[in-house]
Amino acid sequence: MALQLMTERWSGKISVVSIGATKEELGTRTHTIRIGGEESLPCLFQEAPIPNKPAIAFEIWDIAPSDWLDELNKVYGNVLNDPLKWAEKCVKEFKAQSLCIKMQGAHPDFGNRSEKEEAALVKELLKRVSVPLIILGCGDDTKDNLLLPACSEAAKGERCLIGSAVGDNYKTITASALADGHSLIAESPIDINIAKQLNILISDMGLPLERIVINPTIGALGYGLEYAYSIMERARLAALSGDKTVASPFVCFVGQETWRVKEAKTDHPEQGIIWETLTSTALIQAGADLLVMRHPKAVEKIDKYIEELFNHK
Repeated sequence: MALQLMTERWSGKISVVSIGATKEELGTRTHTIRIGGEESLPCLFQEAPIPNKPAIAFEIWDIAPSDWLDELNKVYGNVLNDPLKWAEKCVKEFKAQSLCIKMQGAHPDFGNRSEKEEAALVKELLKRVSVPLIILGCGDDTKDNLLLPACSEAAKGERCLIGSAVGDNYKTITASALADGHSLIAESPIDINIAKQLNILISDMGLPLERIVINPTIGALGYGLEYAYSIMERARLAALSGDKTVASPFVCFVGQETWRVKEAKTDHPEQGIIWETLTSTALIQAGADLLVMRHPKAVEKIDKYIEELFNHK
């Protein structure tokens, strides 16, 4: 007697978020990235459709990082001093399909660059590369309240993903995303209840839930990954059970978490790449829809993993 795989039918569905607007959509991007849309738990292809593969964005900064390890500095070389050349290298040499620019230089402790300077950089970046763009603030809530609206306006019509909206600054950033046609990253500290509440607050301002991406704030392999995994799993179960307030795709900032752990700071440069790769594979199985990564070799390995995963569904 043949065994039959038990399947479950869910009442809910993960929202689909589009990043990047093409000419037909009144933008200038060459393509659009669509994330989300799952109707089952991760990798259960026989249960229900999983229409969109996890996407990868290369992380770049507006200033040269002072704390990146030699392995990353060696890969990118002198372009780390020029965000425009850095972006072009990622697209032309490493075939990046999207970029995530972090405005670290606007932080009061890292240069305190003005919002006008950063907005000008965003405009120039959109001219130099034509892939979809994720724009991150500096992490200082007060500065991001000024910075992100300026960058949002500079990228108006390009349907970027703007982040991060947190409990203390979501109103200003949400209003900008609404005015300029962008989607929003809602960041919560590894807590499903806070993630749900923030999504409700943002949607109450008029931004559709279908334009929100959740950043659950992950940990790297060996540094809280299992807890982040469980939170993502709980959110996904609730969403598929019909709770639309948590039915948003996940974005995971893998690069920033993995390249600061002690296992990456060894005499074996491959170890950091392995750590970024393994963390990414685990997060994909937890339901990650968008991975922000740093090392091109790790990106290459994860690209192959995703292709194999979806080719054998």
